[in-house]
Amino acid sequence: MSADRLKQITDAVREAGQLGVAELAERTGASEMTIRRDLETLAAQGVLERYRGGARTLLLRGDEPPFALRAHEGLESKRRIAAEVAGLIVDGESVVLDSGTTCLEVARALANRRLTVVPLSLHAVHELTGAPQLTLLVPGGKPRAGELALTGPLTLSSLAALRFDTAILGCCGLGAADGLTAHDLDDAAVKRAAIASSRRVVVATEAAKLARTALAFVAPITDLHAVVTDSTASPDDTDALTAAGVTVRRV
Repeated sequence: MSADRLKQITDAVREAGQLGVAELAERTGASEMTIRRDLETLAAQGVLERYRGGARTLLLRGDEPPFALRAHEGLESKRRIAAEVAGLIVDGESVVLDSGTTCLEVARALANRRLTVVPLSLHAVHELTGAPQLTLLVPGGKPRAGELALTGPLTLSSLAALRFDTAILGCCGLGAADGLTAHDLDDAAVKRAAIASSRRVVVATEAAKLARTALAFVAPITDLHAVVTDSTASPDDTDALTAAGVTVRRV
């Protein structure tokens, strides 16, 4: 699949710093013409910089790949996670919904429900606009390029003015020692504000994030009530969350 190849190219160039077209073709099994097209696509997304005969990465090791690239990764797992999260929400609840690709799938799973939802990304706002039973409230804020996550003082003041039954959050890293973490400092501040305004906190995350720690601290795991992840999650990772009193669901 093209999305799988784009991820393979992104990971290879980020690890090496820069790679030539011929080497990328050999690694992926694709033609050099296909690799050149893929490099142009990734350059347009801000992942890498093209030079004659190859490309060099624009992502630091701790950076998250762009939304457009992540949106197609692990889609079936994200949809299972989203369906499980939606099952935790009771009609009539007020929900604040985080940004990110997994939470976008949650937005799609909630679109036909009788809920009040405050999405923290314009991607989710788009998905929920026009939903027949759902009350959509759009916070203020500045959307980050590509991600379209809402951040800044207007977002924080919007969250401070409201009280939610449930916060549904994504993450960049989650573990017993370092808690919930994010790559972006502004994103971490928005997550903290969502937690502070909510009675219950549910984290929706792929299993790979349970073994990571990102730059910006959001909250200790004791602030979380439930984590929904996929079936590949390691018992070592999930047992530590359970021991801290967090309900873990693997789907």
